Amino acid sequence: MRELLGDAAARAAHYLDGLDRRGAAPAPEAVARLRAALDGALPDRPTSPAEVLAFLDEHVSPATVASAGPRYFGFVTGGALPATLAANWLAGAWDQNCFSHISSPAIALIEEAALRWAKQALGLPDAAAGALVTGATLANFTCLAAARHRVLIEAGWDVELQGLFGAPAITVLVGEEAHATLYKVLAMLGLGRERVVRVPADAQGAMRAEALPAIDGPTILCLQAGNVNSGAFDPAADIIPRARETGAWVHVDGAFGLWALASPEQAALARGYGQADSWATDAHKWLNVPYDCGLAIVRDEDALRRAMSISGAYIAPSGQRDAIELTPDSSRRARAVEVWAALKSLGAEGLAELVARNCRQARRLGEGLRAAGHDVLNEVVLNQVVVAFGDEARTKQVIAAIQQDGTCWCGGTVWRGRAAMRISVSSWATSDVDIERSLAAILAAARGA
Repeated sequence: MRELLGDAAARAAHYLDGLDRRGAAPAPEAVARLRAALDGALPDRPTSPAEVLAFLDEHVSPATVASAGPRYFGFVTGGALPATLAANWLAGAWDQNCFSHISSPAIALIEEAALRWAKQALGLPDAAAGALVTGATLANFTCLAAARHRVLIEAGWDVELQGLFGAPAITVLVGEEAHATLYKVLAMLGLGRERVVRVPADAQGAMRAEALPAIDGPTILCLQAGNVNSGAFDPAADIIPRARETGAWVHVDGAFGLWALASPEQAALARGYGQADSWATDAHKWLNVPYDCGLAIVRDEDALRRAMSISGAYIAPSGQRDAIELTPDSSRRARAVEVWAALKSLGAEGLAELVARNCRQARRLGEGLRAAGHDVLNEVVLNQVVVAFGDEARTKQVIAAIQQDGTCWCGGTVWRGRAAMRISVSSWATSDVDIERSLAAILAAARGA
């Protein structure tokens, strides 16, 4: 085992060392080789662990996307901080099943600490309950399940016991630029994709406060902290007080933008968001922990417990905080170790600097693209840049060219009906030199299109 793990560490270090010298996207021939290598039947006989590892490194490593590198700007993907990657390896060796204090007291304790630090970093209520899940989609699900419980119990209906058949109707309000995963979650919760009331948004995709309809009856209002294209924030300070007066539950989908609260330079963008009832965010985006990890934070712990509880099963409660009572998962991995390692290694100042630096780097890209005559379609207020290079065909050509060039990776999007390139600066590893190299490569791709 020791020799095998040493080999794995050496191969992983070699892979990471080479990211700066390879293309951000895998070469097509590498993907083709992997496809051919995997096209076989289940072997009859065992294969040595060393051979298995060698196969993975020799065939899979070259076919990966270099999302751990400093010039990957797709899908608001963070890298993995050194401390979090090392913690991930150690936690893998521990192989803990982290559903309760009994199953793993060590991870239960570190999860409590990690959630406490995350709330402190974001300025959220210390008494709020927290859950670590796979990502913002499941974090939204967890928070909105708690919201569904609370608004229905206040209407005299216990949804966990009685289901939704015959339940009072719930009004769900979302901005017209809400992320697609929110609709997925609403469908999973039985609240429907098409029943929602869509509140008009401004030119940057932020909900217009004056367009918020009158609220009456069981209502869940979903705000967005950081539009996935523009980075814009719904005006929480103007909206939340009005919603709270009516008894509505206010939820925040803050997959990446919620981390603006950790930086004094960006916190004003998220003014008022601390007054919400629940918050969902990713740790594998701006906190830069390995995939996958999301955080759900809920002000009303009882609502979260009632929505998620497995009480009455054969698993006896420990008398401590048991994650199985607060999350959709039963068996679960030790995500808390990586979150704790990230916050421990960065500290409040390091986290603030990371967020501020990525925002400054995004502004530099936006300024450079605009100065070259290209259409930057958003106000670059956070870490997102959306740029078009003329019509749809030419924009797609530029995106294809930059992906083929390999200096950096940027994806395509559609923003306000227009095809565009989206650049998301989210990694701890991105230096100012990387930004200049990437800007030069994008401009060269545009000149050649």
